[in-house]
Amino acid sequence: MFLKHLTIENVGGIIREIPFHLGLNLIVDETPTEDAQTTGNNVGKTTVLKLIDMCLGTDPRRIYTDLENAKAEYTEVRRFLVETKVLVRLSLCESFEQASDRDIVIERNFLPRKELVRRINGIAYTAEEFEAYFTNHLFPGHYGNKPTFPQIISHNIRYKEPSVSNTLKTLNAYTRDEEYEALYLFLLGVDFDRGNEKQELMTKLRTESAFKQRLEAKATRSQYEVSLNIVLDEIQALERRKNAFKHSSNLDSKIAALGDAKYQKSVAAAELARIQLRHELVSEAVSDVRAQRSGVDVDELQQLYQDVSSRLSDVTRSFSDLVSFHNKMIDEKVRYLAKDLPQLEEAMNAKKTQIASLATLERRYANEITESGALEDMEMIVNALNDRHRQRGEFSKVIEQILESEKAIDEIEGKLADIDELLFSEDASAKIHQQVTKFNRFFSSISDELYGEKYALTFDRAKTQTGQQLYKFRCFNTNNFSSGKKQGEITCFDIAYTLFADDQGIPCYHFLLNDKKELMHDNQLARIGSLVERTANQIQFVASILRDKLPPELNDERFVVVKLSQNDKLFRIESGGRAPGTSDESGAGNNRS
Repeated sequence: MFLKHLTIENVGGIIREIPFHLGLNLIVDETPTEDAQTTGNNVGKTTVLKLIDMCLGTDPRRIYTDLENAKAEYTEVRRFLVETKVLVRLSLCESFEQASDRDIVIERNFLPRKELVRRINGIAYTAEEFEAYFTNHLFPGHYGNKPTFPQIISHNIRYKEPSVSNTLKTLNAYTRDEEYEALYLFLLGVDFDRGNEKQELMTKLRTESAFKQRLEAKATRSQYEVSLNIVLDEIQALERRKNAFKHSSNLDSKIAALGDAKYQKSVAAAELARIQLRHELVSEAVSDVRAQRSGVDVDELQQLYQDVSSRLSDVTRSFSDLVSFHNKMIDEKVRYLAKDLPQLEEAMNAKKTQIASLATLERRYANEITESGALEDMEMIVNALNDRHRQRGEFSKVIEQILESEKAIDEIEGKLADIDELLFSEDASAKIHQQVTKFNRFFSSISDELYGEKYALTFDRAKTQTGQQLYKFRCFNTNNFSSGKKQGEITCFDIAYTLFADDQGIPCYHFLLNDKKELMHDNQLARIGSLVERTANQIQFVASILRDKLPPELNDERFVVVKLSQNDKLFRIESGGRAPGTSDESGAGNNRS
């Protein structure tokens, strides 16, 4: 796949159209370097590379944040990208000569949520689906396995550390050696389908080893086991003292008697409370009935009696008889209700006497136990036993966790050993050596052509901190190169890999994005330009560079895809997204650089 076209547009129209071609593609900053007031920084050279990277799946926020400090945001740029609804469109093609059903058009923007654009060939995708599409487009069926798509293409896009300064270490600083092992085995075409499993097992092994290390931070398992045995001996000794103490004193019987006295007293108190409640209820009922007797309205009864007598001639009872009958009924009800009060009062007095007796008995037993000092001695033994049992629980739990961790580590190491038996077998090692040799034919040939030195890739067996075997890849004489020469080595590696992949039928992107090529010497740049042009049908080399740093051989408009300067920056924010000098009426569509 090659880069075909990059378009930047917003609500006002086209901001930039950048056409790419085979061979050398230069992003040129035309700001004069002798003018200290108009330095070439921040005109957008690196941003072009960032936009391509964004279209291939990276976070859009990377466009308006500092590469070295993600919290440092370029507010003006972010506001412009969001408020004017900037849309970036990248076209990739299989060939510049004819269209293919594998050609794709990617669209992305900087808006959130419902306004977010993440499309491929007009179809919207989630972030996960986006990466899955690219992975399977390049390597059908590979999504979900290691290495990931961003890892596979990391050497194609070099504008940030560590890939700018390192030939092989192209991933972030936290990448593990086993991830690089899986990456380069994959890139070399070594068919090892258990690389994903190995990385997962290595991650589990590190986690389990770290957990075991924390468990044994204060003491090893053997030390915990020795300590546990000592604690168990101390528990047995304390139990013997406790049993001997019980046999040599009346403590148990006294404590039992004290407890029984307390229990009996509490039962009696409960009974007393019940009797008192019953007594109170009866007394209240008697008082209520007596109140009814004294509260009879005699005048009202007299009037009622006269009224009835005038209507019924046969009324024989006198008013005095009626009053007498009423009072007798009240007195009878009082006698019925009050008949239980003497018994309740007697029971209350008996319970109070019983409680007082039990309280005396309780104080006597408590004083006897306290004066003998037995309670304090027993308490000391019991406290010591409780402390030893606590230690026993703690030590046992730690030992159990360490044993479980050791078992898990053994199981993981066993699975890794099975994988290593395949990966480090004679056949596997021979296959890796064969592929490295094939790659080195391209690597050494290209480096010899460019610098008169033959660079090569090599690999060695190494061990991780947890003792696991893996392959480590490195380039010869890496530490002996200057920064400029290092840039040359990186370029040689990337070009060599593309040619090697084509030779081996390994799918790859044929574009190489490079930043800071002004670090290279003029003659190195010229040789790279010549090599890229010679292999143009296979290589698309995109580099950002200052115009003043271009060697004469490359200072040619046919190599330039976009020209930037302090007066004409990439997004043209200062002019609202239009080319300098373009009027509103003329529109923003005719801004091709």
